[in-house]
Amino acid sequence: MKKVMGAAGTTGLLIVLAASALAQSPATVPGPRKPSEPARPFVVLSRQSLDDLNHKLQRGNEVEELIGGQGMQLRVAVQHERDRSGAAAELHDASDDVYYVVDGAATLVLGGKLDTPREVEPGEWRAPRIIGGKTVEIGKGDLVVVPRGTPHQRSTAGKDFTMILIKIYAEPLKPAT
Repeated sequence: MKKVMGAAGTTGLLIVLAASALAQSPATVPGPRKPSEPARPFVVLSRQSLDDLNHKLQRGNEVEELIGGQGMQLRVAVQHERDRSGAAAELHDASDDVYYVVDGAATLVLGGKLDTPREVEPGEWRAPRIIGGKTVEIGKGDLVVVPRGTPHQRSTAGKDFTMILIKIYAEPLKPAT
């Protein structure tokens, strides 16, 4: 007795044969998963080293990068500002900002809309001011989370201000061109 396979039967047989051939191939049999390796060395800064860094930065409006760079989705910096006003309002399409105030005080405007925004690089917007934002005074020990897409502007007019800035990017940073 002779059996004739239809097109569906032939297709099914080919799929089964291909699947079993792939299953037997040593290149496609995954080995046990292993934990990933660190992308960068870990960083531990003692209170003393942060105090020393803070003292160093208080000469003016300076930033010291602690973590960040190509391939990272995170930037951590200590930033000091003294008597700085007129800074542009900002909005980041693909990064969140977290501020931890180490010392001093600043005035923030958060939310609202950028007035006449201009894109200074892809996804990075600047404007002279924010319309309809909320003004907030921040000081030592305060923590501020600015989600991506949120207009924000900082002023330290007549004040000294030191913060730890943590920036979280949606994707790893590309090499500088």
